[in-house]
Amino acid sequence: MPLTSKPLRKLGFLTIGLFDEADPHRGHESTLQIIEMGERLGFDSAWVRHRHLQYGISSPMAVLAAASQRTSRIELGTAVIPVGWENPLRLAEDLATVDILSRGRLNPGVSVGPPNHYDQVKGALYPDTAGLEDFGHERVRRLLDFVRGEPVTDFSGVEGFEVFSDRVQPHSPGLGRRMWYGGGSLRSAQWAGEHGMNLLTSSVVKAEESEDFAEIQLSHIQTFRAHHPDGDRARVSQGLVVIPTDTASPDQRAKYEQYALRRMPRTATPQGPARMMFAPDLVGTSEEIAERLASHAAFREVDEVAFALPFTFDHEDYVQILTDIATRLGPALGWQAAP
Repeated sequence: MPLTSKPLRKLGFLTIGLFDEADPHRGHESTLQIIEMGERLGFDSAWVRHRHLQYGISSPMAVLAAASQRTSRIELGTAVIPVGWENPLRLAEDLATVDILSRGRLNPGVSVGPPNHYDQVKGALYPDTAGLEDFGHERVRRLLDFVRGEPVTDFSGVEGFEVFSDRVQPHSPGLGRRMWYGGGSLRSAQWAGEHGMNLLTSSVVKAEESEDFAEIQLSHIQTFRAHHPDGDRARVSQGLVVIPTDTASPDQRAKYEQYALRRMPRTATPQGPARMMFAPDLVGTSEEIAERLASHAAFREVDEVAFALPFTFDHEDYVQILTDIATRLGPALGWQAAP
């Protein structure tokens, strides 16, 4: 029986897709195999992180295009694409193309803000417009308009032997309803609700009105739904780091516990000028994790999750963790695997 007031409806996972610089193919292939395994285990969704100038997935649309051809059912998401690195028009074309290839399984998650280490990369990224770029919500609004089929230009029709459209092509009609915003503040939650997006909440939030992680995250969910046209039916997905140990070897358990222990100090108080709060990693048996989630104020408000896989583990560790999530933790939360 589920330990929460509402059974978990959708179960997903999130991976960073790490690779070795000397052998990048191996890491990317591992990510694709993990997504394939997720589909076999019945997961509803698989999400990839986005990293630029690091040893993680820099081109999620390319990776998910490949994944779309190796799977048939599982939904494919990004958590999240930082649109400060993107041209919204070009990104809209990529999103629509992969959604068509996947037959409507894409769930793009995006976020705002200047690119990381902007002073160091702006000369390469925006050599002529670095001081003019808008990295706020307006950039996402433009992306939404393009994805949802709003006109891009006042020109369309036939020119010579070529036919031109006034909106992004291909157009995927359902994609606009599957756009997610990765928000960690009250302002972002409100903006996402007002613009009819879905909300991705993660293990990081901004400590604005409290220093209790669950309370902060709950306030974001409530604010989002209060401003969303769908109200309480508006979709929210939570993304905590969850590491079940049911079938883990003794060495794996020790590795997982050490990983969580090293990251624990940052969860005690707000970090940095932005006052970011981090959720503790949940390590233990599926029964223990389910009990902790049942007492989590924000978790009790959602029926979708995309549990985050740890950054630095091995392929075999991810196999064990995902298998335990699908066969033990998910059912303990009331979830039923997809057929």
